[in-house]
Amino acid sequence: MNAMPDKNDVDPRQRKEDRIAVRLSPSAKRTLEQAARMSGRSLSDFVIGSALGAAQETIDRQYRMRLAAKDRAAFVAAMSRPPKASRRLRSAAARHKALTK
Repeated sequence: MNAMPDKNDVDPRQRKEDRIAVRLSPSAKRTLEQAARMSGRSLSDFVIGSALGAAQETIDRQYRMRLAAKDRAAFVAAMSRPPKASRRLRSAAARHKALTK
């Protein structure tokens, strides 16, 4: 994955042409129906909204973990090869040391 997906890629006004089929237990279906009723949404809207929310959370978490690992590697590499102090930096450090004695 090169770029983080845009959360706005899912447009509710898009034409709904694709389908997925799932098998679930009667009790799982009753739970989903109850939650959909309680939220004032259709079963389809509730399931799709919940699934998309969970999907986006999974994608975001994976993206953050990949970035974190990449950033950590870059940080460790930079810290293990610090640049030599320039003449100006050494002079500034000496002035600071003299002023803070």
